[in-house]
Amino acid sequence: MPPARKRARTYDPVKIRTAVLTQFGHVRQAVGTLSEEQLASPTRLGDWTVRELAAHITMAVDAISRGLDRDEPEKPEKPALTLLEWPLTTADRAGDIDDGTRDLAASHPDLDALYADTGERFARTLAQAPADRLVGSRTGTMTLADYLVTRTVEVVVHTDDLNAAVPGLDIPYDRQALAACTRLLADALAAKAPGGSTEVRIPPYAVVQCVEGPRHTRGTPPNVVETDPLTWIRLATGRVAWPEAIEDAKVSASGERADLGGLLPLMG
Repeated sequence: MPPARKRARTYDPVKIRTAVLTQFGHVRQAVGTLSEEQLASPTRLGDWTVRELAAHITMAVDAISRGLDRDEPEKPEKPALTLLEWPLTTADRAGDIDDGTRDLAASHPDLDALYADTGERFARTLAQAPADRLVGSRTGTMTLADYLVTRTVEVVVHTDDLNAAVPGLDIPYDRQALAACTRLLADALAAKAPGGSTEVRIPPYAVVQCVEGPRHTRGTPPNVVETDPLTWIRLATGRVAWPEAIEDAKVSASGERADLGGLLPLMG
C-alpha cells in the first residue's frame, strides 16, 4: 500500500506539454465536424452553448502563451500559488472567465482558425521557455511546469463537457493528459483533507490516502473509495454529485470514513 502523499508529485514538463497539445488537437478535430445547429446547442455549463465551450478551451490553453508573452513576474519569497492549491481557487475566477468566453466566441466565428492560431502560438511560446520560469495567472504566480499541469485539467474536463453536450461526439482522451488530470485532482483531495484513514483508488492512475483518523498500515484498509478516472474527475469538478455516483454504482465506498460527499467538489 502506498504511503500518504505529503507533497506534490512531479511531472515531466515535456510530456505534459505534448499531452496538452495532443488533447487540444483531438478537440480541434472534433469541433471541426460540428454543424451550426450543434454549435448552438446547450451544455451542462450554465447557459454556455457548445460554441462558447469550444471557444473557452482555446482561452484556457492560450493562457499559457499570454503569460509567457508578459515579462516574468518578480520572484516571490514563496510561491504565490502551488499546484495542489490551484483547484480550490477556480471558483473565484468564474465571473471573469464567463465574460471572456462569451466575448471570444462572438469575435471568432471561425473556430478552426482560432484553434489553429492557439495551437501554433502555444507550441511556439513554449519552445524556449524553461520549466521554472514564473508565469502570472488569474489567481497568482506559478511556475510554467505547474501551470502546464493545470492545463491538462482544463482540456480533459472540457473534453468531457463537449462529449456530454453532443451525442455521439466521443472525443478521445490522451492517456498522459487524463493521467495528469486524475492525479492532480486526487492529490488536491489529499491536501484538502490530510490524513491516512481513507484510501481513494482511481485505477490505473492514482491512489491517495486522506481524511483524519486512525492510520492504516497493512492489509486491506478499513475505508476504501474506488472509481474510474472520468467519474472521479466529474465528482471533483461538480459535474456529478456524490449521492448520484453512489446510486448509479459509479463509485464503491466501504467504511465509516469513506463518504467523501462533504469534501467534493474540489473545483467550482
